[in-house]
Amino acid sequence: MMELNKLTIAEALAGLRSGAFTSVELTQALLKTMEASQKDIHAYVTIDAEGALAQAAEADRRRAAGEDAPLLGVPIAVKDNMNVKGQPCTASSRILEGYVAPYDATVIAKLRAAGAVFLGRTNMDEFALGSTTQTSGFGPTENPVARGCVPGGSSGGSAAAVGGDLAIAALGTDTGGSIRQPASHCGIVGVKPTYGRVSRYGVVACASSLDQVGPMTKTVEDAALLMNVLAGPDPMDATSLDEPVPDYTQAWAGADPERPLAGMTLGIPKEYYGEGLDPEVRALAEDAKARAIALGATLKEVSLPHASYGIPTYYICMTAEISANLARFDGVRYGLRVPCDDVVEQYRRTRAEGFGAEVKRRVLLGTFVLSSGYYDAYYGRAQKVRTLIRRDFEAAFAECDALLAPVTPEPAWPLGAYQDDPIRNYLSDVLTVGVNLAGCCALALPAGQTKAGKPVGVQLIGPNFGEMALFRVAKALELKK
Repeated sequence: MMELNKLTIAEALAGLRSGAFTSVELTQALLKTMEASQKDIHAYVTIDAEGALAQAAEADRRRAAGEDAPLLGVPIAVKDNMNVKGQPCTASSRILEGYVAPYDATVIAKLRAAGAVFLGRTNMDEFALGSTTQTSGFGPTENPVARGCVPGGSSGGSAAAVGGDLAIAALGTDTGGSIRQPASHCGIVGVKPTYGRVSRYGVVACASSLDQVGPMTKTVEDAALLMNVLAGPDPMDATSLDEPVPDYTQAWAGADPERPLAGMTLGIPKEYYGEGLDPEVRALAEDAKARAIALGATLKEVSLPHASYGIPTYYICMTAEISANLARFDGVRYGLRVPCDDVVEQYRRTRAEGFGAEVKRRVLLGTFVLSSGYYDAYYGRAQKVRTLIRRDFEAAFAECDALLAPVTPEPAWPLGAYQDDPIRNYLSDVLTVGVNLAGCCALALPAGQTKAGKPVGVQLIGPNFGEMALFRVAKALELKK
């Protein structure tokens, strides 16, 4: 018997179009699995069963009337920092508890126009600040594959939903690896598009010059299908770029079945294979390199000489932007308000009660690096190093089509570990933050599992608007299930 909750987007569309099942049946199957898993996995903050079934029924009505659309009737989960009209949007923070989105984010409007069904809101690190989904104001999410371990973050709920067959696909956001790292830990595909490739309008801001929305899916083909819908300019987002959107599902069209990577050069950044890399993570990355060679690719060692400055640069730039972006949560306009006669005291009490410890830590850091007397020493210097990091990637891409590297230094760790060691958590982003600082694109791809059964991924990194090359390589390297 077909297990509908385990289908991919492509399989779901084929079944819906053939009449093998309806969108309502597909949505019901997912809702049943989702609700049964909430106590242990806790992938969702809220589940909109009534709304999802109504949307699915409308999709079935449209299909019966002869209509079709790229995602008509396909149920998708949404990270809890994107506005979906009529649904709560809390960014997994108590300070936004009770807030209901009055409009659709652009990515949601695009998915809605494509016929998608919205299942609910996935859990995340509060305001996307974290690498484990343990900083959520509504409790942690557990890895559905490596039970007892973190799913990664900040898009851990979305990764757990897809990896645990609790959604056909999901949306995440990537500020310093927040799509790719949880995708690696949960054994799924995650895409961080080029900065400006996908609109950020209607997405709760974390660090505005780094954030990017992207798909989290079970297969490379599914990621390409979602990118076809999500990508493109948006007049509501001044940072979105007006570049033609190709059909990403054609990235691997016409390739030699035996040597689909013939003619491609993949760079191997030596700084990403240094000390501190878990032996099993290294071995699986080496396996991916060997498969790339067997499929026709040429491998070339390249250098990203400023990679070691990525973490300090990122945590200065990111916290500075967070301190500015989170200033809007003051108890005056929306969300939590702790009443007080004095407005300054109201701000203080509201933020003290509404923000979690990690959010407070990063706001304080960001305020410090922007403060008078320290701005030039920290933020100004970090911006200069950020330029050098971007130039490193540009130089590497002058020699190769894409880079192949591990996603994280180690597999998923146990829930609760390192919670009192923020630096240890920050260092888990060491292989991902450079992509966001440079603004280029990247894709996390399952590479296998450790002996303990923990998923491990590799990442493909491409130049600005180089997603077609990433999809071509990823499709060739994708492990058969």
